[in-house]
Amino acid sequence: QVQLVESGGGLVQPGGSLRLSCAVSGLTFSSYIMRWHRQAPGKERELVAYITSTGSTNYGDSVKGRFTISRDNAKKLVYLQMNSLKPEDTAVYYCGARNIYNNYENWGQGTQVTVSS
Repeated sequence: QVQLVESGGGLVQPGGSLRLSCAVSGLTFSSYIMRWHRQAPGKERELVAYITSTGSTNYGDSVKGRFTISRDNAKKLVYLQMNSLKPEDTAVYYCGARNIYNNYENWGQGTQVTVSS
């Protein structure tokens, strides 16, 4: 059974930092591009960042220079380090895994990030 479990969300003040984690089980980790997406109330889900099994990364324009995605292939973990947080970063953050052979996707349940003073 495939499971993606996000953790690390919470309430943070503007300018602060959070690190999200995603624990993955039930799949061959090296065969998956790992992604973070987010969805704010009333908005569509958007790509935050993704990372390939070899460490290549890509970021959404709104988070470039502030967020960093990484992965630990041995532990099947994915991280999203978020710095210089802004109120507009408030959203539910979802961890996703896309199979590189068939594009099948699995998603976690999401973790809430709220940036507010």
